[in-house]
Amino acid sequence: MLSAEFDYHLPPELIAQAPAARRDESRLLVVDRRTRTLQHRRFRDLPEYVVSGDVLIRNTARVLPARLFARRPTGGQVECLLLRPSGAADDTWWCLLRPGRKLPAGATFGRPGEFAAEVLDKSAAAEFLVRFTPARTGESVTHLAERLGSIPLPPYIVRDAAALAGATDADAAHDRERYQTVFARPERTVAVAAPTAGLHFTPELLAAIAARGATFADVVLHVGLGTFRPIETERVADHPIHREMIEIPPAARAALDGPCAGRRVAVGTTSVRTSEYYARHPERGAAPGHAFTAEADLYLYPPAEFRVVDALITNFHLPRSTLLCLVSAFLTPGSTEGVAWLREIYAEAIAERYRFLSYGDAMLIV
Repeated sequence: MLSAEFDYHLPPELIAQAPAARRDESRLLVVDRRTRTLQHRRFRDLPEYVVSGDVLIRNTARVLPARLFARRPTGGQVECLLLRPSGAADDTWWCLLRPGRKLPAGATFGRPGEFAAEVLDKSAAAEFLVRFTPARTGESVTHLAERLGSIPLPPYIVRDAAALAGATDADAAHDRERYQTVFARPERTVAVAAPTAGLHFTPELLAAIAARGATFADVVLHVGLGTFRPIETERVADHPIHREMIEIPPAARAALDGPCAGRRVAVGTTSVRTSEYYARHPERGAAPGHAFTAEADLYLYPPAEFRVVDALITNFHLPRSTLLCLVSAFLTPGSTEGVAWLREIYAEAIAERYRFLSYGDAMLIV
Protein backbone atom coordinates (compact mmCIF):
# COMPACT_ATOMS: atom_id res chain seq x y z
CA MET A 1 0.00 0.00 0.00
CA LEU A 2 1.40 3.41 -1.02
CA SER A 3 1.55 6.36 1.34
CA ALA A 4 0.19 8.58 -1.43
CA GLU A 5 -3.17 6.89 -0.88
CA PHE A 6 -3.36 8.68 2.47
CA ASP A 7 -2.74 12.13 1.06
CA TYR A 8 -5.44 14.78 0.72
CA HIS A 9 -5.64 18.56 0.50
CA LEU A 10 -6.31 20.16 3.88
CA PRO A 11 -7.32 23.82 3.48
CA PRO A 12 -5.12 25.78 5.91
CA GLU A 13 -8.07 27.77 7.23
CA LEU A 14 -9.64 24.55 8.54
CA ILE A 15 -6.70 23.86 10.89
CA ALA A 16 -8.14 24.89 14.26
CA GLN A 17 -5.91 27.42 16.01
CA ALA A 18 -8.01 27.52 19.19
CA PRO A 19 -10.49 25.18 20.86
CA ALA A 20 -14.25 25.62 20.79
CA ALA A 21 -15.60 28.07 23.36
CA ARG A 22 -16.92 25.10 25.32
CA ARG A 23 -15.33 21.66 25.02
CA ASP A 24 -18.50 19.77 24.12
CA GLU A 25 -19.67 22.42 21.62
CA SER A 26 -17.30 21.02 19.00
CA ARG A 27 -18.95 19.25 16.09
CA LEU A 28 -19.27 15.48 15.86
CA LEU A 29 -19.41 13.54 12.60
CA VAL A 30 -21.04 10.18 13.31
CA VAL A 31 -20.02 7.37 10.94
CA ASP A 32 -22.12 4.22 10.95
CA ARG A 33 -20.07 1.38 9.43
CA ARG A 34 -23.05 -0.94 9.13
CA THR A 35 -25.27 1.44 7.13
CA ARG A 36 -22.39 3.51 5.67
CA THR A 37 -24.20 6.70 6.65
CA LEU A 38 -23.05 9.98 8.17
CA GLN A 39 -24.75 12.23 10.71
CA HIS A 40 -23.71 15.78 11.61
CA ARG A 41 -24.10 16.37 15.35
CA ARG A 42 -22.47 18.17 18.29
CA PHE A 43 -20.16 16.45 20.74
CA ARG A 44 -22.63 17.12 23.54
CA ASP A 45 -24.91 14.61 21.74
CA LEU A 46 -22.47 11.76 22.37
CA PRO A 47 -24.51 10.18 25.21
CA GLU A 48 -27.26 9.41 22.68
CA TYR A 49 -24.85 6.93 21.05
CA VAL A 50 -23.83 5.26 24.33
CA VAL A 51 -25.68 2.20 25.64
CA SER A 52 -25.65 0.45 28.98
CA GLY A 53 -22.66 -1.87 29.23
CA ASP A 54 -20.38 0.20 27.02
CA VAL A 55 -16.83 0.75 28.26
CA LEU A 56 -15.08 3.95 27.22
CA ILE A 57 -11.31 3.47 27.14
CA ARG A 58 -9.61 6.81 27.80
CA ASN A 59 -6.01 7.93 28.02
CA THR A 60 -5.38 9.79 31.29
CA ALA A 61 -1.87 11.02 30.38
CA ARG A 62 -1.27 14.66 31.27
CA VAL A 63 0.74 16.98 29.03
CA LEU A 64 3.91 18.28 30.61
CA PRO A 65 4.51 22.04 30.10
CA ALA A 66 7.73 20.92 28.50
CA ARG A 67 8.71 24.01 26.52
CA LEU A 68 11.39 25.91 28.46
CA PHE A 69 13.02 29.17 27.40
CA ALA A 70 16.50 30.03 28.62
CA ARG A 71 19.68 31.89 27.68
CA ARG A 72 23.20 30.88 26.72
CA PRO A 73 26.10 32.62 28.52
CA THR A 74 26.40 34.88 25.45
CA GLY A 75 22.82 36.04 25.91
CA GLY A 76 21.35 34.12 22.99
CA GLN A 77 17.94 32.55 23.56
CA VAL A 78 17.51 28.79 23.83
CA GLU A 79 14.26 26.93 23.36
CA CYS A 80 14.32 23.53 25.09
CA LEU A 81 11.63 20.91 24.65
CA LEU A 82 11.73 18.14 27.25
CA LEU A 83 11.06 14.79 25.58
CA ARG A 84 11.61 12.09 28.22
CA PRO A 85 13.84 11.27 31.19
CA SER A 86 17.03 9.51 30.18
CA GLY A 87 16.57 6.80 32.79
CA ALA A 88 20.17 7.20 33.89
CA ALA A 89 19.44 9.91 36.47
CA ASP A 90 16.55 12.05 37.58
CA ASP A 91 18.20 15.24 36.37
CA THR A 92 19.09 14.15 32.82
CA TRP A 93 16.55 14.34 29.99
CA TRP A 94 16.50 13.85 26.26
CA CYS A 95 15.45 17.15 24.71
CA LEU A 96 15.11 19.07 21.49
CA LEU A 97 17.15 22.27 21.49
CA ARG A 98 16.99 25.37 19.33
CA PRO A 99 19.42 26.56 18.02
CA GLY A 100 20.93 23.08 18.16
CA ARG A 101 23.96 23.94 16.04
CA LYS A 102 25.12 26.37 18.73
CA LEU A 103 24.76 23.85 21.54
CA PRO A 104 27.35 21.07 21.17
CA ALA A 105 28.32 18.75 24.00
CA GLY A 106 29.66 20.86 26.85
CA ALA A 107 27.53 23.91 26.05
CA THR A 108 25.49 25.44 28.85
CA PHE A 109 22.31 27.46 29.18
CA GLY A 110 19.86 28.35 31.91
CA ARG A 111 17.78 30.96 33.71
CA PRO A 112 19.43 32.87 36.59
CA GLY A 113 17.89 31.95 39.91
CA GLU A 114 15.92 29.08 38.35
CA PHE A 115 18.14 26.45 36.73
CA ALA A 116 21.38 25.70 34.93
CA ALA A 117 21.72 23.09 32.17
CA GLU A 118 24.60 21.37 30.38
CA VAL A 119 24.49 19.49 27.08
CA LEU A 120 26.04 16.06 27.56
CA ASP A 121 25.48 14.37 24.21
CA LYS A 122 23.59 14.45 20.92
CA SER A 123 21.96 11.43 19.28
CA ALA A 124 21.77 10.52 15.60
CA ALA A 125 18.11 11.60 15.73
CA ALA A 126 19.20 15.13 16.76
CA GLU A 127 18.01 14.69 20.35
CA PHE A 128 20.17 16.24 23.06
CA LEU A 129 20.99 14.67 26.42
CA VAL A 130 20.84 17.51 28.96
CA ARG A 131 21.67 17.60 32.67
CA PHE A 132 19.57 20.08 34.66
CA THR A 133 20.51 21.67 37.97
CA PRO A 134 17.47 23.41 39.50
CA ALA A 135 18.24 26.33 41.80
CA ARG A 136 15.65 25.13 44.30
CA THR A 137 17.02 22.32 46.44
CA GLY A 138 15.36 19.01 45.70
CA GLU A 139 13.22 20.28 42.83
CA SER A 140 12.69 17.78 40.02
CA VAL A 141 12.82 18.64 36.33
CA THR A 142 9.09 17.98 35.97
CA HIS A 143 8.30 20.38 38.83
CA LEU A 144 10.62 22.92 37.26
CA ALA A 145 8.69 22.59 33.99
CA GLU A 146 5.36 22.95 35.80
CA ARG A 147 6.53 26.30 37.18
CA LEU A 148 8.32 27.73 34.18
CA GLY A 149 7.29 25.80 31.08
CA SER A 150 4.63 26.33 28.46
CA ILE A 151 2.52 23.70 26.75
CA PRO A 152 4.29 22.26 23.66
CA LEU A 153 1.54 22.77 21.12
CA PRO A 154 1.72 20.94 17.78
CA PRO A 155 3.61 22.80 15.05
CA TYR A 156 0.43 23.58 13.11
CA ILE A 157 -0.97 25.64 16.02
CA VAL A 158 0.77 28.99 15.73
CA ARG A 159 1.66 31.00 18.82
CA ASP A 160 4.04 33.88 19.35
CA ALA A 161 7.26 32.47 20.86
CA ALA A 162 8.23 35.78 22.46
CA ALA A 163 4.90 35.98 24.27
CA LEU A 164 5.18 32.37 25.42
CA ALA A 165 8.67 33.05 26.78
CA GLY A 166 7.24 35.91 28.83
CA ALA A 167 4.78 33.54 30.55
CA THR A 168 2.10 36.28 30.68
CA ASP A 169 0.40 35.67 27.35
CA ALA A 170 -3.33 34.94 27.66
CA ASP A 171 -3.20 32.28 24.95
CA ALA A 172 -0.46 30.42 26.84
CA ALA A 173 -2.55 30.34 30.02
CA HIS A 174 -5.61 29.25 28.05
CA ASP A 175 -3.62 26.48 26.35
CA ARG A 176 -2.41 25.21 29.73
CA GLU A 177 -6.03 24.48 30.61
CA ARG A 178 -7.56 23.51 27.28
CA TYR A 179 -4.72 21.34 25.91
CA GLN A 180 -5.41 18.91 28.77
CA THR A 181 -8.31 16.51 29.16
CA VAL A 182 -10.56 16.98 32.19
CA PHE A 183 -9.68 13.42 33.24
CA ALA A 184 -5.90 13.80 32.98
CA ARG A 185 -4.14 12.55 36.12
CA PRO A 186 -1.54 14.91 37.67
CA GLU A 187 0.82 12.02 38.46
CA ARG A 188 0.91 11.13 34.75
CA THR A 189 2.65 14.36 33.65
CA VAL A 190 5.00 13.07 30.98
CA ALA A 191 3.23 13.35 27.61
CA VAL A 192 4.45 15.96 25.13
CA ALA A 193 1.14 16.01 23.25
CA ALA A 194 -2.46 15.63 24.33
CA PRO A 195 -4.72 12.66 23.55
CA THR A 196 -6.85 15.13 21.62
CA ALA A 197 -10.07 13.12 21.21
CA GLY A 198 -10.44 13.45 24.97
CA LEU A 199 -10.35 17.26 24.85
CA HIS A 200 -14.06 17.41 23.98
CA PHE A 201 -15.26 15.89 27.24
CA THR A 202 -16.62 17.93 30.16
CA PRO A 203 -17.38 16.68 33.69
CA GLU A 204 -21.08 17.05 32.91
CA LEU A 205 -20.77 14.98 29.73
CA LEU A 206 -18.90 12.26 31.57
CA ALA A 207 -21.67 12.16 34.18
CA ALA A 208 -24.32 11.91 31.46
CA ILE A 209 -22.48 8.98 29.88
CA ALA A 210 -22.18 7.22 33.22
CA ALA A 211 -25.90 7.78 33.82
CA ARG A 212 -26.64 5.73 30.71
CA GLY A 213 -24.91 2.73 32.28
CA ALA A 214 -21.49 3.06 30.67
CA THR A 215 -18.21 2.75 32.54
CA PHE A 216 -14.66 3.98 31.95
CA ALA A 217 -11.37 2.09 31.64
CA ASP A 218 -8.41 4.39 32.24
CA VAL A 219 -5.12 3.63 30.51
CA VAL A 220 -1.97 5.68 29.94
CA LEU A 221 -0.01 6.28 26.76
CA HIS A 222 2.72 8.89 27.03
CA VAL A 223 2.17 10.63 23.70
CA GLY A 224 5.46 11.48 21.99
CA LEU A 225 6.52 13.68 19.09
CA GLY A 226 6.47 10.67 16.77
CA THR A 227 2.71 11.02 16.55
CA PHE A 228 3.26 14.12 14.35
CA ARG A 229 5.83 12.51 12.07
CA PRO A 230 4.44 12.10 8.53
CA ILE A 231 4.92 8.94 6.50
CA GLU A 232 7.85 9.78 4.23
CA THR A 233 8.42 6.31 2.77
CA GLU A 234 6.78 5.34 -0.51
CA ARG A 235 5.24 2.23 1.02
CA VAL A 236 3.19 2.58 4.19
CA ALA A 237 4.66 -0.61 5.65
CA ASP A 238 8.21 0.79 5.44
CA HIS A 239 7.55 3.69 7.80
CA PRO A 240 9.54 3.31 11.06
CA ILE A 241 6.83 3.52 13.69
CA HIS A 242 7.65 5.37 16.90
CA ARG A 243 7.60 3.86 20.39
CA GLU A 244 5.60 5.16 23.34
CA MET A 245 5.33 4.00 26.94
CA ILE A 246 1.98 2.56 27.97
CA GLU A 247 0.50 1.54 31.29
CA ILE A 248 -2.70 -0.43 31.81
CA PRO A 249 -3.79 -0.56 35.47
CA PRO A 250 -5.45 -3.71 36.86
CA ALA A 251 -9.00 -2.31 36.54
CA ALA A 252 -8.46 -1.49 32.87
CA ARG A 253 -6.88 -4.90 32.28
CA ALA A 254 -10.03 -6.51 33.64
CA ALA A 255 -12.16 -4.41 31.29
CA LEU A 256 -10.06 -5.47 28.31
CA ASP A 257 -9.69 -9.14 29.26
CA GLY A 258 -13.16 -10.00 30.42
CA PRO A 259 -16.53 -10.09 28.65
CA CYS A 260 -18.10 -6.76 27.75
CA ALA A 261 -21.87 -6.31 27.99
CA GLY A 262 -21.74 -3.51 25.41
CA ARG A 263 -18.95 -2.15 23.24
CA ARG A 264 -15.42 -1.10 24.00
CA VAL A 265 -15.25 2.49 22.76
CA ALA A 266 -11.76 3.92 22.37
CA VAL A 267 -11.46 7.62 23.11
CA GLY A 268 -8.76 8.48 20.60
CA THR A 269 -6.13 6.65 18.62
CA THR A 270 -3.82 6.53 21.66
CA SER A 271 -6.40 4.40 23.47
CA VAL A 272 -6.66 2.17 20.40
CA ARG A 273 -2.91 1.63 20.22
CA THR A 274 -2.70 0.93 23.95
CA SER A 275 -5.58 -1.56 23.98
CA GLU A 276 -4.66 -3.33 20.77
CA TYR A 277 -0.98 -3.62 21.73
CA TYR A 278 -2.06 -5.22 25.01
CA ALA A 279 -4.35 -7.65 23.19
CA ARG A 280 -1.49 -8.81 20.98
CA HIS A 281 0.90 -9.73 23.79
CA PRO A 282 0.34 -13.04 25.60
CA GLU A 283 2.51 -11.97 28.53
CA ARG A 284 -0.31 -9.63 29.54
CA GLY A 285 -1.74 -12.53 31.53
CA ALA A 286 1.22 -12.53 33.90
CA ALA A 287 1.12 -10.97 37.36
CA PRO A 288 -2.63 -10.55 37.86
CA GLY A 289 -3.48 -7.53 39.98
CA HIS A 290 -0.53 -5.56 38.61
CA ALA A 291 -0.36 -2.93 35.91
CA PHE A 292 0.82 -3.93 32.44
CA THR A 293 3.61 -1.66 31.21
CA ALA A 294 5.47 -1.75 27.92
CA GLU A 295 7.08 0.35 25.22
CA ALA A 296 4.45 0.04 22.52
CA ASP A 297 5.29 0.14 18.83
CA LEU A 298 2.04 -1.04 17.28
CA TYR A 299 1.48 0.17 13.72
CA LEU A 300 -2.09 -0.26 12.48
CA TYR A 301 -2.88 0.24 8.80
CA PRO A 302 -5.16 -1.52 6.30
CA PRO A 303 -5.98 -4.40 6.30
CA ALA A 304 -5.43 -4.60 10.08
CA GLU A 305 -7.85 -6.41 12.35
CA PHE A 306 -8.96 -5.03 15.73
CA ARG A 307 -9.18 -7.44 18.65
CA VAL A 308 -10.76 -5.40 21.46
CA VAL A 309 -11.93 -1.99 20.19
CA ASP A 310 -15.50 -1.89 18.83
CA ALA A 311 -16.04 1.87 18.32
CA LEU A 312 -13.78 4.89 18.05
CA ILE A 313 -13.91 8.60 18.91
CA THR A 314 -11.21 10.52 17.08
CA ASN A 315 -10.32 13.93 15.67
CA PHE A 316 -9.50 14.67 12.01
CA HIS A 317 -5.87 13.94 11.20
CA LEU A 318 -3.01 15.18 9.05
CA PRO A 319 -2.44 13.89 5.52
CA ARG A 320 0.06 11.00 5.24
CA SER A 321 -0.10 10.34 8.98
CA THR A 322 -0.05 7.00 10.77
CA LEU A 323 -3.22 8.11 12.56
CA LEU A 324 -5.00 8.38 9.22
CA CYS A 325 -3.85 4.84 8.46
CA LEU A 326 -5.29 3.60 11.74
CA VAL A 327 -8.68 5.26 11.17
CA SER A 328 -8.98 3.93 7.62
CA ALA A 329 -8.18 0.43 8.89
CA PHE A 330 -10.85 0.75 11.58
CA LEU A 331 -13.51 1.74 9.05
CA THR A 332 -13.28 -1.66 7.34
CA PRO A 333 -11.24 -4.07 9.50
CA GLY A 334 -9.52 -6.81 7.56
CA SER A 335 -9.70 -5.03 4.20
CA THR A 336 -8.31 -1.99 2.38
CA GLU A 337 -11.70 -0.60 1.37
CA GLY A 338 -11.61 1.91 4.21
CA VAL A 339 -8.94 3.98 2.45
CA ALA A 340 -11.28 5.16 -0.30
CA TRP A 341 -14.17 5.52 2.12
CA LEU A 342 -12.09 7.67 4.47
CA ARG A 343 -11.27 10.01 1.56
CA GLU A 344 -15.01 10.38 0.95
CA ILE A 345 -15.67 11.07 4.64
CA TYR A 346 -12.91 13.66 4.81
CA ALA A 347 -14.17 15.30 1.62
CA GLU A 348 -17.57 15.62 3.29
CA ALA A 349 -16.01 17.07 6.45
CA ILE A 350 -14.06 19.62 4.40
CA ALA A 351 -17.16 20.58 2.41
CA GLU A 352 -19.07 21.04 5.67
CA ARG A 353 -16.20 23.16 7.09
CA TYR A 354 -15.33 20.95 10.01
CA ARG A 355 -12.31 22.09 12.02
CA PHE A 356 -9.29 19.78 11.79
CA LEU A 357 -6.46 18.48 13.99
CA SER A 358 -5.82 18.85 17.73
CA TYR A 359 -8.17 21.73 18.57
CA GLY A 360 -10.66 20.72 15.89
CA ASP A 361 -13.87 18.71 15.73
CA ALA A 362 -14.43 15.01 16.29
CA MET A 363 -15.69 11.88 14.58
CA LEU A 364 -17.47 8.89 16.13
CA ILE A 365 -17.14 5.60 14.26
CA VAL A 366 -19.64 2.94 15.36
